[in-house]
Amino acid sequence: MHSLNRLARIAAVLYLLIAVIGPFSIIYVPSTLVVAGDAAATTSNLAASTGLFQAGLVGYLIIFLAEIVLTVILFDLFKAVDHTLSMTAMAARLAMTIIHGLNLLSLFVVSLLASGAAYLSVFDPAQLDALVLLLFNAHDLGYTIGIVFLSLHVMVLGYLVYQSGFLPQVLGILLVLAGLGYVIDSAGLLFFDSYLTTPFYVAIPIAIAEVAFPLWLLIKGVKEEALPKAAPQPA
Repeated sequence: MHSLNRLARIAAVLYLLIAVIGPFSIIYVPSTLVVAGDAAATTSNLAASTGLFQAGLVGYLIIFLAEIVLTVILFDLFKAVDHTLSMTAMAARLAMTIIHGLNLLSLFVVSLLASGAAYLSVFDPAQLDALVLLLFNAHDLGYTIGIVFLSLHVMVLGYLVYQSGFLPQVLGILLVLAGLGYVIDSAGLLFFDSYLTTPFYVAIPIAIAEVAFPLWLLIKGVKEEALPKAAPQPA
């Protein structure tokens, strides 16, 4: 049996790895390349920063691998608290990772469109530019859909933390609030054109929870003596 604290600290390292690489691939790269509503400028930026774009793709792949391992470890940490809810949290986070992984195909298609291959000559430059911007926008939508599943994961995880007895209940409350924040943010981005940026009252709980939880796991760990006996798995 793995030490609970060992698992907790591995989870923390993976969380922090995602937290470091995520802003680069998810925020910095697209904000540098994509010019909203201007397909020609977006394609021009892409041509001038191919290395940056490819680095963003590599970052995404690292994130997805880390997400898979993190998801399994979190299940292992909390399965004794509530096996069914731990399975639910795992399924939701894996669903997000699968959606985001498939969604990355749109960015690899962008690479193909920017390659200058001879078969693309059937498109005129304006059409290619429009396709590139369309795929960037489609990727944004796919990413947001994935966050819907993350919101379920984070809320269930928050409940498990609250009930665990081996982590502070305040961390569980913060995670539930963060999950609600993800719901508000993803719904706003998907269904309301006027919702352009995440409001501070949504961003702050998310930021606090997503920083406090892994740092607590890394620095303080968990109270192994408070670990409940594993509940019997459902038939």
